[in-house]
Amino acid sequence: MLQLRQAPSRRFEPGGGWQSPVTIPRRWLAALFVGSALFAIGMGVFSSDALHRLWGLFAAVAYVLAAAAVLAWRSARGVDLALILGVGGALIAPLAVLAEQGRWQPEVGVIARGARLMVHHGTPYLSDAVVHATHDPNVYNPYLPVMAVFGIPRALWGPGLLTDPRVWFCLGFLVIFAAALGIAGARDVLRWTVLVAATPVIAFSLAVGGTDVPVLALICLGLALLWQHPRPLLAGAVLGIAAATKATAWPALVVAGTMLLVRDGRRAAAQFSATAVVVACAIIVPVAALGAHALVDNTILFPLGLASVKSQAVSPLPGHLLADTGHIGHMIAVSLLGLAGLGVAVSLVVRPPRTVPAATWRLIIGLVLMFTLAPATRFGYFMYPLGLWAWLAISQLGLRRGRAGRFAGDDPGRPSSSGVHQPSPA
Repeated sequence: MLQLRQAPSRRFEPGGGWQSPVTIPRRWLAALFVGSALFAIGMGVFSSDALHRLWGLFAAVAYVLAAAAVLAWRSARGVDLALILGVGGALIAPLAVLAEQGRWQPEVGVIARGARLMVHHGTPYLSDAVVHATHDPNVYNPYLPVMAVFGIPRALWGPGLLTDPRVWFCLGFLVIFAAALGIAGARDVLRWTVLVAATPVIAFSLAVGGTDVPVLALICLGLALLWQHPRPLLAGAVLGIAAATKATAWPALVVAGTMLLVRDGRRAAAQFSATAVVVACAIIVPVAALGAHALVDNTILFPLGLASVKSQAVSPLPGHLLADTGHIGHMIAVSLLGLAGLGVAVSLVVRPPRTVPAATWRLIIGLVLMFTLAPATRFGYFMYPLGLWAWLAISQLGLRRGRAGRFAGDDPGRPSSSGVHQPSPA
């Protein structure tokens, strides 16, 4: 059950840890905002992208004010003011300005076009003839069909602040991530969600693009549904939707299914896997029936760098640097990516994760390897491992109540988190 009850403003008893942003030592919370401000200043000064510079201007001021609020008011009000300043200045304000102006990174335009195609033709992908004849990488749509849903308001009602896909990315993330925290056992879900959304990892991505943010939230929710009170069918449905949104969610299906097999047995694993596959196929197969080749060209060949046009995801990571040396380098990068995937798969067989925290860490490792070695990659993709780590860490802080005893201000009627599925350290 999602808990939005405010955390007590006083400190918790010894041994409790940080159950809420209110209980984080002020100098640490201020340091988080100062570090975020330095990142924003760097983005505003050194980035060659006008959208990034605009975000940096808004966010740097917001983070500095947030740090000052934390240090000036030693009560919960100072933290709340800092959270409002952070999320308002680093996310809401720049997103509103850019959405009103209709300025975005190319991937948002790809999704808006895909939504129009979906509404009028039943598929978000242009035909083979169009993509094979183009030299524009933005003609390709590397996203799976669910991603087009975020662009449907714009396709139906035209341009505007409230129809911008990024607004729906933002709302989707906030609701789903908060649910993931609450279901996993986190305390003071509202403040934690706002704090995470205010960090550059999320705020910057949502303000200028944000396509990966709702996928991250869906993965966290799917894992949360397998933790304290496992619901394999519902978790399978959630991760099936994530898998039909973007291929970056596919590793989560494998890791979660393996964990269920060794922890809960074949029946639970079969229920989870079958539900995920059925849900994903129910979404993808009708689109594939309208153009299987277009689906493969856009969502598989193009992201792997095997299409005639190369992706604009060109951060100088090892996979891209290898692929940029030529055909042999590209094949080496693809081979290394395959070997990394094989290595993670072998680790799942040799030492399978038996808890959600262990599974989350295995997923984090796999995603880091994948993003490092993929031919078409960029630094923004590391939002996934960072976001998964944040969700896991916050959730475990909430569950520590069951180990260390009750804290001052706890609801005595709330059940303990030390049940049969009490997580062990990853």
